[in-house]
Amino acid sequence: MNFIDLFAGAGGLSEGFIQTGFNPVAHIEMKTEACFTLKTRLSYHFLKRQDKLSIYESYLKGELNRDELYSYIPKELLSTVHNVAISAQNINDIFLKIDSQIEYLKTTTGIQDQPIDIIVGGPPCQAYSLIGRHKINWENDDRLHLFVLYGEFLKKYDPKVFVFENVPGILSAKKGLYIKNLREYYDQLGYNVEFKVLNSENFGVIQKRRRVIIIGWKKDLNFEYPNFELLENGNSIADIFCDLPTLTPGESVNVGKYTAPPSEYLISSGIRTENNNFFTQHISRGHNENDLKIYKMAQDKWINEHERLKYNDIPKEWRTQNNLKSFLDRFKVVDPYGCSHTIVAHIAKDGHYYIHPFEVRSISIREAARIQSFSDNFFFEGSRTAIFTQIGNAVPPLMAQKIAFEIRNKLEN
Repeated sequence: MNFIDLFAGAGGLSEGFIQTGFNPVAHIEMKTEACFTLKTRLSYHFLKRQDKLSIYESYLKGELNRDELYSYIPKELLSTVHNVAISAQNINDIFLKIDSQIEYLKTTTGIQDQPIDIIVGGPPCQAYSLIGRHKINWENDDRLHLFVLYGEFLKKYDPKVFVFENVPGILSAKKGLYIKNLREYYDQLGYNVEFKVLNSENFGVIQKRRRVIIIGWKKDLNFEYPNFELLENGNSIADIFCDLPTLTPGESVNVGKYTAPPSEYLISSGIRTENNNFFTQHISRGHNENDLKIYKMAQDKWINEHERLKYNDIPKEWRTQNNLKSFLDRFKVVDPYGCSHTIVAHIAKDGHYYIHPFEVRSISIREAARIQSFSDNFFFEGSRTAIFTQIGNAVPPLMAQKIAFEIRNKLEN
């Protein structure tokens, strides 16, 4: 089955669908760094199928540069990643690019009819988030109307099913008008549309992450919204931090050896495979002495008292802001004995909301990726800031995989 990934980011949704056997025909993403991440991940999957993962591992170890890695990959595969913003001005050019991929697919597979089975994607959600509401120009913010452009892809490629992921704030945006308009529009395009608010911790991810998963299907299709098996998650952050070396603030281990055997969860989740003998991108950001004192205070309060540090608890001489009425939990420790709170793109700006539970620093790139359920062999391209943004914006691959599995089952039965 073939799919198109819109607003693809680092490819969290795509990763889940590829792992379930779906074939990506196109990824559309506006951020250049994320596009390189997508291409590098496609390289991994291609080399794995060819039983040539040693080439990919050489790249991770720095023995090959990116151009050398890509030289082993068919150009037709890398060209499925399109670095372009989805907009009314660009949409026809995007269609031409996808059409070219479809023609190649038809030529190589013999498929004659429309070969796109599913479209997936999560339009930028800042406009719908509760935090961002006060900054929104409701009439002129193009992000609020991306569901209309998403619909243009449905009209053009007529998939059997689509998956649209977003934050829960989309349900209450403009007093529910936007979700109402979305459902009515997709209904006019010939789709039954249902949605649920799902939490990634019920899909095996060690993170409390509530997201709206909207699924639509052609009205003549024998299909219904999947009844996902919601798991009781008995694992904890300690299960995914247990085998990584300690870091000092600002320290980077670009390629390193594990310091302990994997936990059962690391294996069962696919984060660490049994033939993995090294990891990459265990990179921490630097912190000033004042922040480190606050981090230590936050850790002690959480570990010893199981209470969150409030900003007005911080000694006056340590404070850098005068606001003592809102965002009082701006310094937050990741809970080692349960699930993490939601990883969001703001982690790219500072680490105050993601303090390591045992080491006086914020979490590293690899630790954040593990919380999001990305495999240790998943390599992110770009600067540290760009990588944290990619991780924070992603759909957890483990959650995406379970969504893809249920959809595939329903389409095949």
